[in-house]
Amino acid sequence: MKMRAARMHGYKRPLQLEEVPVPVPGPEEVLVKVGGAGMCRTDYQLIDGYFADGVANNFPITPGHEIAGWVDSIGSAVPPSAGLSEGDQVVVFGPWGDGSCRQCHGGNEQLCAHGVWAGFGPHGGYQEYLPVHHRYLIGVPAGGALSPPNLAPLTDAGLTPYRGLKKLRAGGHLGPGRTLAVTGVGGLGSYGTQYARLLGGGATVVALGRSDEKLRLALDNGADHVVNVRGKPPEAVASELERLTGRGEFDAVLDCAGAEDSIRLAFALLAAEGAVASVGLIGNRVDIPLFPLVSREYTYYGSFWGNFNDLTEVLALAVAGQIKDAVTRVRFEEVNETLDAIGRGDIIGRAVIVYD
Repeated sequence: MKMRAARMHGYKRPLQLEEVPVPVPGPEEVLVKVGGAGMCRTDYQLIDGYFADGVANNFPITPGHEIAGWVDSIGSAVPPSAGLSEGDQVVVFGPWGDGSCRQCHGGNEQLCAHGVWAGFGPHGGYQEYLPVHHRYLIGVPAGGALSPPNLAPLTDAGLTPYRGLKKLRAGGHLGPGRTLAVTGVGGLGSYGTQYARLLGGGATVVALGRSDEKLRLALDNGADHVVNVRGKPPEAVASELERLTGRGEFDAVLDCAGAEDSIRLAFALLAAEGAVASVGLIGNRVDIPLFPLVSREYTYYGSFWGNFNDLTEVLALAVAGQIKDAVTRVRFEEVNETLDAIGRGDIIGRAVIVYD
């Protein structure tokens, strides 16, 4: 039996659209029929070579770490306690740890030094079927917005900013009278703005971006105010912020861009004892002044992806109808042109590959 797969055979090349054999799942694995594969900027960066020095890859690689679909078949050693049956709708938790290190035992398999990630090897969502160990599947009831194309982005775009917001909340940086900024209102930021409203504890939410269209979506997703920062120095942004909120600074910033200029802007506008949580990865370095970091007692959180329990919380919000999405469905044949659009920043919300 054959399936369609979009595979990397080298860096900085278009994906090859191929027909390959459907993989055979192992005894403890489940074969998932992919119903939606989110297209992340990380996929574009993977192809462009961003991770070449940090992640060991053997070609061909099938990208796609945001995956939802249905159980197609179940391995012989999958225990009944997994609660999985053929036809069940599931989402895939993408970081697969070795199960034995301190991080795995603590529940943070996304930080495992010896683990692998779905979509960074032979099996990712850019193919119609993939084998997944039963431990990394979460069943979700079907119906309405709870369909694979809507659920797939929650496994990264919806998960990553959620963990970052939890860190800001746990650090005591949110609450009434505080101002919380979300920078980079693209794929991650569209969810991050919603979490800022849900988890902010009454903080005023301000979305920063470079596209008026994306900022309008941020308003729809719960932002109190938006500021287009394109071409504006920090002083101009502070002036506009003061006009909107009465204060020209932030108590906390969720940076969903990860660009050097967005991180510099965040720290330039940070109040004393303020905090920045970085979850985006557009750039590859941080350049901020040291003295204000120390003298104003700033906190800088790195926050990577999310753990299994974080994802169950995100999915619970989705089941409760508390998360909105902006999904563009992409046909398999449109994968390469859509990746180019993602690289240019042209996609509003999340692009998701569908096969039917």
